[in-house]
Amino acid sequence: MNIHDQSRWNKIKSWMIISLFIILISLLGYVIGMLYGSPVPGFVLAIFGALLYSLLMYFQGDSIILATTGAREVTKKEYPYLFHTVEGLAIAAGVPTPKAYVIEDTALNAFATGRDPKHASITVTTGLLNKMNRQELEGVIAHEMSHIKNFDIRMMMLTAVFVGITILLSDFLLRSFLWGGNRDRDNNQLTIILIIIGIILAILAPLIGEMIKLAVSRRREYLADADGALLTRNPEGLASALEKIKQDPDPLVDKANKATAHLFISTPFRKSEGFVTRLFATHPPLDDRIKLLRSM
Repeated sequence: MNIHDQSRWNKIKSWMIISLFIILISLLGYVIGMLYGSPVPGFVLAIFGALLYSLLMYFQGDSIILATTGAREVTKKEYPYLFHTVEGLAIAAGVPTPKAYVIEDTALNAFATGRDPKHASITVTTGLLNKMNRQELEGVIAHEMSHIKNFDIRMMMLTAVFVGITILLSDFLLRSFLWGGNRDRDNNQLTIILIIIGIILAILAPLIGEMIKLAVSRRREYLADADGALLTRNPEGLASALEKIKQDPDPLVDKANKATAHLFISTPFRKSEGFVTRLFATHPPLDDRIKLLRSM
């Protein structure tokens, strides 16, 4: 499967994941409604609330992300080479030139966000700008430009939104079972079974949603690496940049959080080991990414 086939297949899988989230949210809404005596209103309210929240995040999500990470828009006069690199690679990718933002942080990192290529931005840390040479910076920007060109920015933002909705509904459902709900419901066998299913769903839904989000993020990082290397025609530039990021003694981006971590080119938290850490990692191992780039 070549990179173009992989991109098309990723889009199909993206819609499959969105459909799965809608089903998950619908089930949670149905169980919440059933708990309060009428499952249909719960189902309708869950879907309606999810749509409203999704629309808000669709149009304002990137602004919220930029604000929470402490990113500020910069001028061409302030960072001329960053601007020229972004403009040149936007032309190569065939997309409108994204806005450029900078985070004042010594960590080496970058991310792209937005709802589509016309409303996109690329953010880099000052640490990355200070440590990367010309080819390495081009590799990083090309990686982020690929996320924009392939509409990864939209999918990653929507996935984070759906995970957030799932967690909110699950938390509400668990609290309803513990403290509220329909106290007059019949104590028959079917009701008991549904309650057990509801509790299991409430516990597992956030975990399932989070793992889907992480799987989407990891898969798209590999594709953006390959596509970015095609843009620059120089896989070694990005491979060398990832090596420097791997060796960064303080990779923590101060204002990064779990909601935005999957957007960065590398995990913005301090390094940790273990099976659970790898299972919930937002990014594939840097060694694997470097090896694949150098095999191109």
